[in-house]
Amino acid sequence: MKNIKRFRILVMGRANAGKTTILQRVCNSTDKPEIFDGKGSKVQTFSLIGVVVPRGYHDIKHELVFKSNPGFVFHDSCGFEAGSAQQFDQMRNFVVDRAATARVNERIHTIWFCIPMTDSHRTVTAAEQKFFNECNTGHVPVIVLLTKVDALYLTAVRELLDGGLTITEAKERARERQGELLEKWLAHIKIELNKCKFPPRSYVALQKMHQENTDCTVLMQSTAHVMNEEDLQRLLISTQQSSVLLCIEYAVRR
Repeated sequence: MKNIKRFRILVMGRANAGKTTILQRVCNSTDKPEIFDGKGSKVQTFSLIGVVVPRGYHDIKHELVFKSNPGFVFHDSCGFEAGSAQQFDQMRNFVVDRAATARVNERIHTIWFCIPMTDSHRTVTAAEQKFFNECNTGHVPVIVLLTKVDALYLTAVRELLDGGLTITEAKERARERQGELLEKWLAHIKIELNKCKFPPRSYVALQKMHQENTDCTVLMQSTAHVMNEEDLQRLLISTQQSSVLLCIEYAVRR
């Protein structure tokens, strides 16, 4: 474990699930990540042999790194959620290989699986069920991240207006209703995914990720708690920049 220099995370989820925004908050950055091919060479992201590369396109093996915190290395699942059997197999092969590779600095340490609350009417689709039933991640823990939770505020307002409240009354009660909706959908997601063969280890609801100063302590704490190795916990805590208190908490535990 002492030879591991960087904390490596596979990030999964549908398009527009807010994945890049979460990584920016974690790394305290507003920039896009640099993309490397795994051998240290930067990948050209604007064009390829004269053809414009689609937004967000890259190989799952590519490494996403932010200049603000190069101690984190991220990988993107690259769209298996869209239904491609080939992409699912590529993702599964990547997970199996990187979970146990003898090249310790290439191992993934955790998986963040993003489910956006903008699609609260379809929180658990066939893609989520396929992953949690067919992809054995071994000792690599999976955490489900409920993203774009703030979207439930507008849902709450609409519900209250449909119930006969004035706009003023609806706004006064919207935060409370938003919390109720979050509890409802989180409970639903847990019930559905916990039925699966390989259920997630933990669940985290993320709010206000669009704000640059959003605190990611809860996400870092939850990730640290599901780590099987104490050395990996220490690596994560020393790499994250979200909370000095979290560093102190784990230092005291030692």
